[in-house]
Amino acid sequence: MMNSADYDLIIAGGGPAGLTAGLYAARGMLKTLLIERMILGGQAASTFLVENYPGFPEGIPGPELSQAMEKQAKNFGLIIESGEVSALRPVGNLWEIEATGRKILAKAAIVASGVESNKLGVPGEEELKGRGVSYCATCDGPFFRDQEIGVIGGGDSAVDEALYLTRFAKKVYIIHRRNALRAEKILQDRAFKNPKIEILWDTVVTKVYGKDGVDGLEIKNAKTQGIRDLKVSGAFFYVGWSPLTGFLKGMVDLDSAGYVLTDENMATSAKGIFAAGDVRQKILRQVATAVGDGAIAAFSAEKYIESLT
Repeated sequence: MMNSADYDLIIAGGGPAGLTAGLYAARGMLKTLLIERMILGGQAASTFLVENYPGFPEGIPGPELSQAMEKQAKNFGLIIESGEVSALRPVGNLWEIEATGRKILAKAAIVASGVESNKLGVPGEEELKGRGVSYCATCDGPFFRDQEIGVIGGGDSAVDEALYLTRFAKKVYIIHRRNALRAEKILQDRAFKNPKIEILWDTVVTKVYGKDGVDGLEIKNAKTQGIRDLKVSGAFFYVGWSPLTGFLKGMVDLDSAGYVLTDENMATSAKGIFAAGDVRQKILRQVATAVGDGAIAAFSAEKYIESLT
């Protein structure tokens, strides 16, 4: 005999993967609750322009795409609540999800909790967070009009956000520890051609300094070991990502970096638990792949729930 569930399906995370899963599940007549700890849309919502999502030849602002996904999912009856999932555990033949002090029972769950920005961990970074240190150019870029700022990193996020920041800043330094960027070639070409961008190769940040705000960065050349100060008013860190999977430890198999291991159907090692989007171990983390993951996870969850009755 099955215990009484509050919902058929609970989705942890409201980025493109979670919203797509919610859309498919609600449209499939599953009673579905999506729980998101921050803003709906995830990383996409803080991206100024999404250029590589099919169907938008000129690109689409990340917030606009996120809002459209939310509206579409809600139109089919998806229930969305604000909260942070802190635990996931089996209760009989159901799963109990604990979120912001509330315990909810569901027949199945989809983990789409995404990733968070890594911290570099240098002196001054944490102390000046929100006062010149940022991890979101779209959120904080307008505060740095006609100022000089540093972007730390060399991947897609770092270069893309550096290009966005040139809309406001008079100069943007890309500070990269290697002698070649890791970003897509199209982004690299744009950065090389942008007169407001200067790239500091083979360079690492060793300190962020300032009292009421960022006054500059202490930087070191990785080859010569020479140290100097770089006067900037803002520091934007893009030094990688970590999956938000702390609440899953012991429940499903994770890789060494903490990403969820799934099969091609988005099923985890635990029956009834599926994963989708950036939180999953995979080769490419983009809006397009997140949407595909979400659709498959919802379909798989629906089939699993049908097998219980």
